[in-house]
Amino acid sequence: MLKFLSKVKIQFNALDPRTASCMEFLAQCNAPKAKESNPSCQVQVKRRTDDQPPEITVTFVNGIEQTYDATSTPAQNIRTMILEKGQYLETEQMFREAGEKWPVIIPDEELQQPFLGIKPKKAEEKKQ
Repeated sequence: MLKFLSKVKIQFNALDPRTASCMEFLAQCNAPKAKESNPSCQVQVKRRTDDQPPEITVTFVNGIEQTYDATSTPAQNIRTMILEKGQYLETEQMFREAGEKWPVIIPDEELQQPFLGIKPKKAEEKKQ
């Protein structure tokens, strides 16, 4: 998950009962496997004393910043959203490096064409 991020900022009041998601997400960020995936990702924790809801702000490697409300969003859902966005960024980078336009626009006529299944070679070889 951290491989798609350059910065993670977790803010919460330690006495607030709504901090479970922040604590779980922080534990995921501090896991050895996560840190190995991107050692340069900064993980900042800000312990507040106000009544503001806990929040998690992430900055993706392309500079886009996203803030998640940690009171209503479980840590696993935040992680899933980060991974989906990261995969999108990887795909975009792959197309750009190949000299292709992004986003890819598929003509309507191609979307309407029927899909003709492709048989794997193993299945064809066994029939003969």
